[in-house]
Amino acid sequence: MMRLALILSLAALPCFASEDIADQYPGSLLYSKPVEFIPGVFSAIGATAPPTYENAGHNNNLSFIVTDEGVVVINGGASYELAEALHAEIKVVTDQPVKLVFNENGQGHAMLGNSYWAEQGVEIVAHTEAAQEFEEYGDRSLQAAQARVKEKVAKTTVVLPSTTFDDTYAVTMGGTEIEARYLGPAHSPGDIVIWLPQKGLVISGDMAFHERLLPIFDHTITADWVTTWDEAFEPLGATYVIPGHGHPTNMDQVRRYTRDYLVYLRGKVGEHLDAGGDLAGAYYVDQSPYAHLDTFEELATKNAGRVFEQMEFE
Repeated sequence: MMRLALILSLAALPCFASEDIADQYPGSLLYSKPVEFIPGVFSAIGATAPPTYENAGHNNNLSFIVTDEGVVVINGGASYELAEALHAEIKVVTDQPVKLVFNENGQGHAMLGNSYWAEQGVEIVAHTEAAQEFEEYGDRSLQAAQARVKEKVAKTTVVLPSTTFDDTYAVTMGGTEIEARYLGPAHSPGDIVIWLPQKGLVISGDMAFHERLLPIFDHTITADWVTTWDEAFEPLGATYVIPGHGHPTNMDQVRRYTRDYLVYLRGKVGEHLDAGGDLAGAYYVDQSPYAHLDTFEELATKNAGRVFEQMEFE
């Protein structure tokens, strides 16, 4: 319990994350060694910086659940090599085989490692929309990874999930109930969360951010994300949250830096629109309350511009 309290107290501080923190696990391609957050649930926390050669593209969280009937992995990983490195760490923790892998969405760092897991004969599960996204853009994601991390993705190929679902994919393994849920439109097509009702823990994927500024893509409909949060994510009543990026934390923190940020930014852009402002001016709406977050410099102006383009026609 003391270890959990320490993790939660540190995770509540956004300054605990930094783009300047060097690789924390030099003996592995993983950016950090997996840590047991609550009993049986581990996560290798990725860098909160963009993917680079130095972090081998490990800038998202790779989690796994250990039961006495097998292991469930959450996120295929950004490459064959990263998935292989994660599996090596799993084997240190347990002799149980990996039986299931969930891809949290269709982005490269969630799915490119499927090439390793498929080679192991593991079932790979994703939402239907995420699988479609990866089928369309997987080659592009691989090419970007090859340009970025070079030989560190030498074995990686594009492999689609073996199983897809639309609403819920539930399994009980070793007495642990594990529910993959599609809650509605959020950060990217096919975003899912992994809900462990007996433990009060949600592995949220990109539904929730707190240590780095969330990115808003062309296909990220912010109004829908807020609705999904209010109507489906918040009602889970999770005690613990392992986000897609950043250290394990709680609902207060991810609400503050995800839902509340989206509402805040939409409010500022709305004021700008009401004043007759244009796109050029929208880039400079005040986002200073969030300037301490990692990736703020890379993403803040882009986020504001995309919200303006959405709200202009709402």
